Amino acid sequence: MPEKTTKKHKNFEKNQTIYGLHSVKAALANEKREHDELLINENHSNLAKKYQSKVKKIRILNQKDFKKLYGTEKSTQGIVLRTRDFKRPSIEEFIKNENSKKKSVLIALDQITDPQNIGSIMRSCALFNCKGILISKNNAPDLTPSMLKAASGAAEFVNFFKVTNLKRSISELKKSGYWVYGFDSSENYKCSNINFSKKSILVFGSEGKGIRDLVKKECDEIIKLKFRPNTKFHIESLNVSNAASIALYEFFKS
Repeated sequence: MPEKTTKKHKNFEKNQTIYGLHSVKAALANEKREHDELLINENHSNLAKKYQSKVKKIRILNQKDFKKLYGTEKSTQGIVLRTRDFKRPSIEEFIKNENSKKKSVLIALDQITDPQNIGSIMRSCALFNCKGILISKNNAPDLTPSMLKAASGAAEFVNFFKVTNLKRSISELKKSGYWVYGFDSSENYKCSNINFSKKSILVFGSEGKGIRDLVKKECDEIIKLKFRPNTKFHIESLNVSNAASIALYEFFKS
């Protein structure tokens, strides 16, 4: 599947290709979007009538033609939407409009670039009512088809802040009352011992390098998730999307 998106139309951010049943249905329900074309294989032909009022064009393809264009049904679930992304708020707009009295949590990702990991984190954010994901523009992928599929529709609801300087954005959020928790597997202070602040930022680095020092300096506390490793297999850390899910759970139960 092509991952590239291109800029088009001044009222929308970018052209996007979305595949996967949940992701496509969520995008079609989002009235902020403008949809160009829905392509479905013959197994999902019943969806054509349901969505004909929302899309400019619908094409029903037989299995052979669909596979030629988009590969196996396993990767697309037999449905592809060509659409335009809606205008997403900037981190500056978020800070300006935020209700300071409500409980709020954000995820900050430092040098995490895998679209499927980010999409999975986005899905967890939707489940736990996380306000959004911060990620550096220099290292972040766009909202690619694989990321949107992994998000399973969450990209329609979860803010995705691509910031010029992650350290500076975290610093600005701290001025708005956020307390910053960096997650590092080398630390001894366990997540289960933390009474999270009402307004929290949970920071995760790449599995290989962790959080960069300049970002770590903005963290008020450095902690780790508690788990019991299987010494037989020498697994020392969790996948970042799993770690983020557990951290969000710990935040909301605190």
